[in-house]
Amino acid sequence: MYFFLSNLSLADICFISTTVPKMLVNIRTHSRAISYVGCLTQMSFFLIFRCMDDMLLTVMAYDRYVAICHPLQYPVIMNPRLCVFLVLVSLLFSLLESQIHNLIALYFTYFKDMEISNFFCQPSQVLSLVCFDTFTKNIIMYIVGAIYGFLPVLGIFSSYYKIVSSILRIPSSGGKYKAFSTCGSHLSVVWLFYGTGIEVYHASAVSHSPRKITVFSVMYTVVTPMLNPFIYSLRNKDIKTALKKLWSRPT
Repeated sequence: MYFFLSNLSLADICFISTTVPKMLVNIRTHSRAISYVGCLTQMSFFLIFRCMDDMLLTVMAYDRYVAICHPLQYPVIMNPRLCVFLVLVSLLFSLLESQIHNLIALYFTYFKDMEISNFFCQPSQVLSLVCFDTFTKNIIMYIVGAIYGFLPVLGIFSSYYKIVSSILRIPSSGGKYKAFSTCGSHLSVVWLFYGTGIEVYHASAVSHSPRKITVFSVMYTVVTPMLNPFIYSLRNKDIKTALKKLWSRPT
């Protein structure tokens, strides 16, 4: 779990680094302009690390499934070789998704003096500027979305369906609580990641309010990755004890 968590933290750091530095420069210079190459580069890295988060959350759901449903076989199944392999596969799929979006943008768009209502080159808004058949573009986007959106979510739901089925068969309430507690942090991170991500794309597609789109985008690209380490840290007994001492100190 901690091996995957360290990779998730690294992906979150890189995820933030694709948008925040440019945002700070924009605030400092009072200019929100970005070059064509810079926009595509930012979009490429954004997609890589967003997809990496997505894939790692799916892998971590499988890790929790093995830990709860096959605890005695856990060290054998989740051996270091398999863990490294799963991270490399996640990275490979992330690079592939990024290149698919980039190929669409490179070959079918060339925009100059165009505006999008966001503080970074959000893929859905950039690809809305694609200058070729809308039907074909939508078909490609739906296929990519099904592969990189639906399949990871299906994997997470499948893992937790088996986890819940296994937990309900535990006779003691203490055993059930212990099993559920190992999944609490992961479920919180999954809810934050997918919840804010869906709101960003829904706001971009439906809302015409730049302020609303920007607020959801900040939640998705900045706040959520920053919260992930805190959510997982709360499972640590030493940190819990320190927080209790802090709150119980006299004013």
